[in-house]
Amino acid sequence: MDGNDDMGGLMMFAWLQRLFSGSAPEPVRFSAPESERSAPPEVTPQPAVACAPAGPDPAAVPGPAPVSFEQFDRVNRAWEGWLFARSGEDTGLEMTPTEARVLDALEGINTSQQSGVALVRRMPGLIPQLLQSLRSDGFSGAALSRTISSDVVLVAEVIRLANSCYIGTGTTITSVEHAVILIGQEGLRQLITSVAFRPIIDMHSGHYTRTLARRLWAHAERCAVANRVLAEQSGIEPFDAFLAGLVQSVGLIVALRIMDQVAKGEHDMGSELFCARLAGAARSLSCSIAREWDFPPAVIQALQEQGGPRKGAQMSALGRLAMLTDYLARLQALSRLGLLAGLDQSLLAGLPPAATHCYQLLAAAPEERAA
Repeated sequence: MDGNDDMGGLMMFAWLQRLFSGSAPEPVRFSAPESERSAPPEVTPQPAVACAPAGPDPAAVPGPAPVSFEQFDRVNRAWEGWLFARSGEDTGLEMTPTEARVLDALEGINTSQQSGVALVRRMPGLIPQLLQSLRSDGFSGAALSRTISSDVVLVAEVIRLANSCYIGTGTTITSVEHAVILIGQEGLRQLITSVAFRPIIDMHSGHYTRTLARRLWAHAERCAVANRVLAEQSGIEPFDAFLAGLVQSVGLIVALRIMDQVAKGEHDMGSELFCARLAGAARSLSCSIAREWDFPPAVIQALQEQGGPRKGAQMSALGRLAMLTDYLARLQALSRLGLLAGLDQSLLAGLPPAATHCYQLLAAAPEERAA
């Protein structure tokens, strides 16, 4: 990566940090389950209690994982089966030669000076201008509309978001200026931030990028929004939480390009052992990309803490929040698609009080768009 790319990453983070800066909300406790627990079949997550905690800021207090290993493993297996169209049969501990080559290639990237940032879309040139305009309380909807109209990607996203507010009403928004007024300043902040980080997804690329990248990015956006809303109630920096949700899947999206390059048209990847190792390699890539973009240490730590509950391990509050939203987003998507056989209360038992609100947020979010 050259000096301009480094500077671009630093400037991107600085713009977005200022975008979300402001007074912190009154914190509430983000409680986590006890490290050793059994999951009774009829227990459901309790409503979150919005009250100020006694004691230290919960964002600085480590705690155990918010989900049990059994819950995480069951949902994760079903999620991987959906992504890779894997049959219900146990694929065991055998990997195909193609899978082994992909992992070797990813290990080469993770152990070299190369980071993977070069495989992620850079911030469009007009994004800084838009972010600066949005920082002003007296921003001009007409001026913003003219700026947005110069980028076809932003036009499509703004119109799509505005029309999502009118689903089922028969009303259609076609004017960018009307859409800007409808979405409002805060909605535009989230939308433009997401576009700034969105990877290029070339639908003329290989099989894995073409079929999985959009699913993964839609999942990341849903997690980012849920993270930010819940962070405001949990004493966690909302900007950090939003970034953690967005970047959590970036490493895997980058890995898809490597899979396409190695596979050369073959579609024989998706064994359980491969998926487990791929997740670890992709997480390392996400951390590397976050460091290159000079993300806050709390975000990088939260990324490192993902990958499943570990007995006795303590996690940061942001790490617990990221794991909770990722788990519930997968659970909600699988349930909606009818791909998680025997959904029962054991998958919700013992979760933190914030789980109810989180699941409701995810259920209300727009569904993943088809590739």
